[in-house]
Amino acid sequence: MTLARLLNALPVAAALMAATPVMAAEPAPAPVPAVSAADRVLGRADAPVTVIEYASFTCSHCAAWTNEVLPTFKARYIDTGKVKLVFRDLPTQPTQVAATAAAIGRCAAPGKFFDVAHHFMAGQAAAFAAGNAMDWYMGAIAVSGRTQPQIETCLADPATQQSLQQDVETAIAAGVNGTPTFFVNGRRAMDHSLETLSAAIDPLIKGR
Repeated sequence: MTLARLLNALPVAAALMAATPVMAAEPAPAPVPAVSAADRVLGRADAPVTVIEYASFTCSHCAAWTNEVLPTFKARYIDTGKVKLVFRDLPTQPTQVAATAAAIGRCAAPGKFFDVAHHFMAGQAAAFAAGNAMDWYMGAIAVSGRTQPQIETCLADPATQQSLQQDVETAIAAGVNGTPTFFVNGRRAMDHSLETLSAAIDPLIKGR
């Protein structure tokens, strides 16, 4: 199967839309799951603060955060060993496009996920303007550390969809209703501004 046909055949969109929460009588939010080996982590494993981001590659606010805020956030907190950033997927509309991008990210070689994520966020606006995501996907594959046949094999593996679905389900259970949403040591941040995140992080690293 060619890459184009495989991407069109991915069943993730239907599964993700089926997981959309019902607004009536929602239970209290569950805690966000602890970081596991399945997570994509930027920063030192022993960093004292864990920031979990639920984001979508088709979310313009997510792209703005990655492109405009993350460089400063990384220099201040991640590169200094104070914070590790955990990226989790919550694909948004157009769901099929976002879920496909998320799946490609999951299929990247170890250590290459954030290169793929940067590509998707940096090129998001151009991809939308072009109205064709294929070049956007192919650019991600080019920086993924995998060959196109390896990516195709990974995309066809049911485990890839299952891992993506798990992120969606944990986001919904935790009450996430928009992207990007951040949790600082398990507590939800009020918004995604650098000021708000710093206000949550700084007391936790005071004196370190």
